[in-house]
Amino acid sequence: MDQNQLKQQAAEEAVKFIKDSMFIGLGTGSTVFYLVEALGRRVKNEHLQITGVATSSRTAKQASALGIKMIDLNDAPELDLTIDGADEVDRNFQGIKGGGAAHLLEKIVALNSKRNIWIVDESKLVTNLGAFPLPLEVIPFGVERLYKRLAAKGLNPKFRLDENGQRLRTHNKNFVIDLHLKQIDDPHALADWLDHQTGIVEHGLFLDIVNQVVVGRENGVEVLDAGRG
Repeated sequence: MDQNQLKQQAAEEAVKFIKDSMFIGLGTGSTVFYLVEALGRRVKNEHLQITGVATSSRTAKQASALGIKMIDLNDAPELDLTIDGADEVDRNFQGIKGGGAAHLLEKIVALNSKRNIWIVDESKLVTNLGAFPLPLEVIPFGVERLYKRLAAKGLNPKFRLDENGQRLRTHNKNFVIDLHLKQIDDPHALADWLDHQTGIVEHGLFLDIVNQVVVGRENGVEVLDAGRG
């Protein structure tokens, strides 16, 4: 199977966790695309009453077109479940997200959800985080000073660029700086340091959040329990 088939396999397994009348957080990215497609089929065929909150306009548009009722997070109660992808998941079920530059919205939705499931293909499972660049959403004001501070810390920052070679803008019109770290030995310590740097709106370390990880493997789907209730 190719990577897209593994993603689709994981997504179609994860959609089974969605029950009638749930309020659902829907993430962003290529794996979530398959999830939304599968959920749309269930809504149509089983007449499920599902209310969704999306972490990107792309997901919201796709879900709405498939008949899934979408609302703003501000208008929702605590979400029953959020399903999203991840760029890396380590052996302790900590993750890096933000390859699609939506990690700020994704983290807000995740933290307002009773449970979180990540859907990944097996290539996303790692021993230690860090091979995938760690994204930061940062405000433009004073960003050069922040960049120098990150570089002085040895975090190897690089501005993320768009297809035109300009600095990428997020949904909130902020920039993204990716930290090319190769390996993160202590994710909690790094997250704490980043949390205290003024100008960083949010980082892509998703720690102690996920409950289950649904993995698409060559030999079938595996559901991993993170032991968080």
